[in-house]
Amino acid sequence: MQTMEGKTGIVFGIANDRSYAWYITKQLIAAGANLGFSHLPGEKMARRVNLALEELGLTDSWLCPCNVADDESLDQLFESIRAKYGKIDFIVHSVAFADRTFLQLGNFHTTTRACWNQALDISAYSLLAISQRAISLMPDGGSIISMSYYGGEKVVPGYNVMGIAKAALEHTTRYLAAELGEHNIRVNSISGGPLRTLAAMAVGGIGFMFEHHAKRAPLRRNIEGEEVGDAAVFLLSDASSGITGEIMHVDTGFNVLGI
Repeated sequence: MQTMEGKTGIVFGIANDRSYAWYITKQLIAAGANLGFSHLPGEKMARRVNLALEELGLTDSWLCPCNVADDESLDQLFESIRAKYGKIDFIVHSVAFADRTFLQLGNFHTTTRACWNQALDISAYSLLAISQRAISLMPDGGSIISMSYYGGEKVVPGYNVMGIAKAALEHTTRYLAAELGEHNIRVNSISGGPLRTLAAMAVGGIGFMFEHHAKRAPLRRNIEGEEVGDAAVFLLSDASSGITGEIMHVDTGFNVLGI
């Protein structure tokens, strides 16, 4: 595993101990990183994040509330980050949301304007909004990663509007990489295979997705959370210093299949 000793970063999106962000945090801790965390506003969400972090042996983590759909909340968060750390080296964006009513088989055509706008705002624009504010906190350069899924490239029944949001997220990654390179800030995304997260369980037909993926993927299995975590450490570390604008698939090879 690559070392992250001496590097400080902020993780957005830990919801519980079964989330992509949790596994990424687990591997970052093992690599020696210093981490701070954002959480949705409210004591309940703060407790939930703390419980997840305690599973990793973190009992005194820096937590700050933030609603990524609100510019004032984002401004306050980054002011707090500056006051706490002065500068940072990386950001993990593991944030996504869509009304689960519209994450059902065969009802993409019923997606409302409100659902569409909310999904793209929280799941894709938030990466842009966070990156805007991160530039001044990365005077020595840095690395930003986000989490995507194959449903942003191809139709995955039940993924629906979230697939549209992930497509926007992936192209936002490319445009940010093109512009932030002059600041020595790299921007990449990980397209992870299906994992039994709370968010995944909201998708209609998720059980079939797990079964089909394990049956058809070249490695004949689903991914492990730690595998995504290891890929994240690589992209956030100096070992990937020449990589930006990439969508790295960590899906046991499923994306290479035509049928």
